[in-house]
Amino acid sequence: MHFNLDKVIDQISREKNIDKDILVDTLEQAILSAAKRVYGNDRTLEARYNKETGAVELFLILTVTGGTSIPGSSCNIEEARNHGLEVEIGDEILFQIYYHPDDEEKAVEQEEMYGDILDLEKYRKTFGRIAAQAAKQVIVKRVKQAERETIYREFKTRIGDIINGYVRRFEKGNIRIDIGRTEAILPHKEQVASESYRPGDRITAFVKDVVHNTRGPQIIFSRREEGLVKRLFELEVPEILQNIVSIEATAREPGSRTKIAVSSSDRDVDPVGACVGLKGQRVQSIKTQLKGEKLDIIPYSPDPAKFVCNAIAPSEVSKVIVDATTHTMELIIPDDQLSLAIGKRGQNVRLASQLTGWKIDIYSESKVLEMEYQVKNSIASIEGVSDDLAETMFKLGWRSLEEIANANPEELARIPGLGGTEMATKISTGARYLLEQQDVAGDMMSEDEKLQEVQGIDEDILVLLKEAGFNTVESLYETDPDLLSEATGMDLEHCKTIHYYAGKILGHEDEEVDIDDDFSALDDDDGF
Repeated sequence: MHFNLDKVIDQISREKNIDKDILVDTLEQAILSAAKRVYGNDRTLEARYNKETGAVELFLILTVTGGTSIPGSSCNIEEARNHGLEVEIGDEILFQIYYHPDDEEKAVEQEEMYGDILDLEKYRKTFGRIAAQAAKQVIVKRVKQAERETIYREFKTRIGDIINGYVRRFEKGNIRIDIGRTEAILPHKEQVASESYRPGDRITAFVKDVVHNTRGPQIIFSRREEGLVKRLFELEVPEILQNIVSIEATAREPGSRTKIAVSSSDRDVDPVGACVGLKGQRVQSIKTQLKGEKLDIIPYSPDPAKFVCNAIAPSEVSKVIVDATTHTMELIIPDDQLSLAIGKRGQNVRLASQLTGWKIDIYSESKVLEMEYQVKNSIASIEGVSDDLAETMFKLGWRSLEEIANANPEELARIPGLGGTEMATKISTGARYLLEQQDVAGDMMSEDEKLQEVQGIDEDILVLLKEAGFNTVESLYETDPDLLSEATGMDLEHCKTIHYYAGKILGHEDEEVDIDDDFSALDDDDGF
């Protein structure tokens, strides 16, 4: 009795989720390939799967010719008719090759009738063993291949989603994660430096990519993507899946802090409250999965100025100056909240800038008053400009000597009390002269004077810094605020402010935060 492959194929198809037709086609190709190796490539062979018997049947095709016969390949028409075959030249005759032991009688009968034109006898027993081995090998190989293809298709559709798994092992800094049917890899560059894992730990990660390689599909995880935070909120907050609450923007420094802007299509639903949840349960659940990363949930506003003010929270904003041409906003902050607005190493303002898409410059109220005083004095230092006229020019929007030096005299002449075009030309020339003098003085500026250009440094602070060995703006920026506070005895928040503005002068205000720092030392604010 034949071994019924149909049951095996059905079982494998169900258990491995492989299409039955794919398995059947693979078996047919395997038997055909094995037959060609045994019977020879010069023969025309065909393999067909018989669903009723559950076996792959093999057929030999002979072509009827008018010339010489080639046993196993072609047959002369006279020879064919002598064997009782009613054929014409050009016809093809199909003979089944009986290679299974159970078909021994049929094979003997076929050999007696057509043996001289088929030339199969010496190959039958050899091919029977080879066919069984080929069927087994191809099923095993195809199952593995189909499993890989199924896994690839399944996880390719999950790029951008999050998956739970368990840490299995570590390989050269990468983490192998068991996700059930297969393994995923969390590359070292996609890990968060502040997080650590042990084998068996549960992990939630973002599916960044799925790629093919020689060992099968490779599922690449990430713990650094903004999409991880976004997807966690989507799963934790039903209002987001219901399209009532929308995530408008995210900005993240992995392992440290994330700002997320949300809006609501229903005026009765508070988007921030929906994300926070009752007693903070929803946001705390997300924070736990992010290993304690701080979360700032910001109400989105279509008004850019209001959105930026929301993003800089928890600090208050006294005034906003918008420069649409450079896509920059200047925020005036109360002195006592300046360090809060800036954040550790400028993190708060940096994330706010990423979230809103605007370049943000922050100034304290006292610094603005000081800058206003300096601008008025510089304008009043122009020959022919009184203090009252300088005040008037400042109120009308003249903010620097450069503006006055480059202004059209007719435009200056329209300023009340200036004295006409001739006086305007004189004032413009005077502004250019002062700028030339400032360029010369700037080249000769001492390191002490450069230090005093940093916001937060007055004469008393300068003395403290020099006593501690900080003689340049560069040395201030290269020193961590904690060490600066320890070395000078100054308040830590003041040191953070000085560090930030030293970097701003040097052009480093947009550099990323060092994620290896102690995140528990972040500023105390309203982040969850």
